[in-house]
Parts: sequence; structure tokens; C-alpha cells
Amino acid sequence: MKILSWNVNGIRAVARKGNLQEVFANVQPDVLCLQETKAHPDQLTGTIRHPKGYFSYFSWAEKKGYSGVATFSRDEVPSVRKDFTEPHFGDEGRILITEHPEFLLYNIYFPNGKASKERLGYKMAFYEACLTDAVGQVDSGKNVIICGDVNTAHTELDLSRPKENAKVSGFLPEERAWIDQLIDAGFADTFRIFEKNGGHYSWWDLKSRARDRNVGWRIDYFFVNEALVDRVTAAPILTDIYGSDHCPVCLELR
Repeated sequence: MKILSWNVNGIRAVARKGNLQEVFANVQPDVLCLQETKAHPDQLTGTIRHPKGYFSYFSWAEKKGYSGVATFSRDEVPSVRKDFTEPHFGDEGRILITEHPEFLLYNIYFPNGKASKERLGYKMAFYEACLTDAVGQVDSGKNVIICGDVNTAHTELDLSRPKENAKVSGFLPEERAWIDQLIDAGFADTFRIFEKNGGHYSWWDLKSRARDRNVGWRIDYFFVNEALVDRVTAAPILTDIYGSDHCPVCLELR
């Protein structure tokens, strides 16, 4: 099974460029999770809203052109949630939790905390609600996959300039500590199962053409609970796919 996660920075923009269609045609994922879609479903038409061979699920913010996630699955899912068990975090259209035969898939666009102390506080509360929800599902006997734009680089290996960004949201100690907590709770960062070195990123600043110089951050992840680790066969970062300031990340399961 192949699952892709991609912050597209606007689903309509990436479709206009043809990159979204290329992913469906060339990568052929079983499930595609998109973040920062910046669209209500009624703003989408044709194969953007209903790609051939896939069922489509959306969550969106009331504010148009902001946030939003979408999950496209080859198989119809029996249930979808758009919030955590601790409610009110679904208001910004950041959460899609779909039920699949052998796991729950959390497609999450985690908040950015750079705008203000209040937004950083919201981000940390969102983190805690996600962790509580996911651990509760594992404790109940279910497998869980968490994917999306986490908006935090975990360690100094995960961004080009850690010292310069030590006091910037996205690399603050409390943000990084949450990923530690997630791992301590039994979830594995699947990319790090296969790659222990730095220099591998999933987001680059467009204005400075940072991608050309590979000056980036790894802030897009797949986490799986312990029972799924042995089923993970690959977790690459697909840096050859363009169209956004992020590139897709992938999870393959046996």
C-alpha cells in the first residue's frame, strides 16, 4: 500500500500547473492526503474534486482561501472525522481522520505558530489534542498513521540552519519536545527508520529560491504506531515532484 502526503499550498494552483494530475498518473497512490488546499469543495470541479478511481473527502475552513485538507482513497472509507475527541480543533479545516481496514489515517495540517504568542499557544494545544486522540485510539486496539505538515523540524538534522532558527517557531524547544512525546508514546518517524543523516528536506522558501540550494526544513512526516513499524517498507521524500513550496512524502506498507 502506498500513501502520499503533500502540502500543496493551494489545490487549484497545483492542479493548474498539472502537478496534481501527474502525481495521480505517475505515482498512483492508494491514498493521497493533501494539506493547505485553500478551497471549499464547491470551488472545485471535475477531476480535481473527484479524481477518477478515487473517493474524495474534504475538510475546510469557514474562511475561504485558508487552510483545508483533502484525502483521496481508492477504497471508500466507512467513517470520517473532522475533529479530535477534544472538540473545537476542527474549525479551521485542519483534520481528516479516515477509517481504513487495518488503521486509522490522520491527515493533519498542523498550525503555524509564527504569527503571535496566541497562535503558538493554539498550535501547542492542537498538538496535545492530537496526541491524546491518537494514543487513545492505539490504547483501544487500533493502528494509527499520522501524516501531514507538522510545521516543526524535529532535530538539527531536519533543517539547514538550526542555529539561526533556534528561537523561531517551527524549531522551538517546546515544539520539538512534542515530537519527542509522540515518539515516546510509541510512534515512529518512518523516514528515520531508513535515513539517519541530515540534508533531507520537504519545504523550501520560494522567495529565496532555497530549493535550488537545498536550504530547507523537513516538516512533513509520516508517524506510525509501534505495531505497524514492521510493515513499513519505504518512506521516501519525493523531491522530484514540484508545484508547491513543499514536496510530497510517502509511506509504503506491506
